[in-house]
Amino acid sequence: MPNADVRRFDLNIEKILEGWEIPHALREIIANALDEQALTDTRDVEIAKDAQGRWHIRDYGRGLKYDHLTQNENGEKLKNAEKVVGKFGVGLKDALATLHRRGVDVAIQSKHGNIALDVVPKHGFADIETLHAAISPPADKKFIGTDFVFRRLADSDIAGAKRFFLCFSGDEVLDTSSLGQILRRKERGKARVYVKGLLVAEEDEFAFSYNITSLTAAMNRALNRERSNVGRTAYSDRVKAMLLASSASEVAETLAADLQRMELGTSHDEVKWTDVAVHACQILNAAKKVVFVTAQQRTLASDAIDHAIADGYEAVTVPDNIRQRLRGIKDMNGNAVRDLDIYAEEFARSFEFTFIDIAKLSTAERKVFDLHEAIAKLGGGLPRQVKDIKVSETMRPAFISASDALGLWEPHKSRIIIKRSELLSIEAFAGTLLHEIAHARSGYGDVSREFEGELTTIIGRISARALKKC
Repeated sequence: MPNADVRRFDLNIEKILEGWEIPHALREIIANALDEQALTDTRDVEIAKDAQGRWHIRDYGRGLKYDHLTQNENGEKLKNAEKVVGKFGVGLKDALATLHRRGVDVAIQSKHGNIALDVVPKHGFADIETLHAAISPPADKKFIGTDFVFRRLADSDIAGAKRFFLCFSGDEVLDTSSLGQILRRKERGKARVYVKGLLVAEEDEFAFSYNITSLTAAMNRALNRERSNVGRTAYSDRVKAMLLASSASEVAETLAADLQRMELGTSHDEVKWTDVAVHACQILNAAKKVVFVTAQQRTLASDAIDHAIADGYEAVTVPDNIRQRLRGIKDMNGNAVRDLDIYAEEFARSFEFTFIDIAKLSTAERKVFDLHEAIAKLGGGLPRQVKDIKVSETMRPAFISASDALGLWEPHKSRIIIKRSELLSIEAFAGTLLHEIAHARSGYGDVSREFEGELTTIIGRISARALKKC
């Protein structure tokens, strides 16, 4: 004989999500419990096994009511979106149906009533049986919170469900911003992407795990009812923004190490975003004495790099496109990000020249020097940024040749400096002057495509002029 105190609430479930397993269903129940904890600021959710072998998921909030089983948007969660995982009250019904289908017994206790699951004929249609919530008066009207009790539930299913949540993962936070947290990736397993503490994706090639707390419109659209298999395009902008907002040295050092592995094809994916790679260089430049070089410079400018290392700098290899982006930018402390050209300029500033008054040159030297305008014209004219050409008895050592430099372009003083010995012949003076003009016009040092391109252009101009006279 049916119990008159029991009311049955038709869950109106025709088809559950086929891909859901028991951990997915438990995930929804845990998410609701964590949301209730956040909304009511009550004690931590408990997930524990009792002496009878039953698993419990319990919060200490206001208690579940039967009308929470209806399929409506939860206005309270929508108003407090920054606090909670879920937005809609549609997950619990699917979770209960999945558990029932997989053979797990569920009982729910709160001060508002006790709920169990039952399959009975649909009201008015005796031949159609559907899943109902059997609601009975509360066993304890003073019961605090909601307790889900499960029979025939494997420990591995609970472990699988807890794996969806950051709060149970033990992941270490490396940096926090208004967008979320950057987490240390565990040595074993994939990097994990959480949204408000709930796992939505895993990544094989990320250097870090992430917890995104501020969602974009694209992410809101991508977070479907299954809350899994969310594509990278949905969260890549937020991950990139989190990295660009980070000032943590460990994050920068990890990315910098990845930069050096790019040419080997073994770097993580974050540094393949150019903006992220440049930002990592800015942080590293502010934190340590570094000089950024390319693989080509490692070969062709090894003396310069050895000189920098001897000065206490660490050489960090970056791809050529990253090096180009570093030109002219500042680090987190407002200092120039140091590539090999910047290092050379800094070294040049520290050197004291012995300048010669042009009027004190010998007659032969002055005759050669006075050709500077004609020589510059052969190469396309003296660049506007060159305000002065000076002659020095002494020159700083050249990085590449390890001997004294024959000429120097100083952009910070808008001047070209020529070693006095170059005035012994027109050929030597013209070659050195045009070389430094190429530096001034290109804005790059010796070992660079930009400088080589400008030098090639100058050679072409001079060749064309000479051939016209033939």
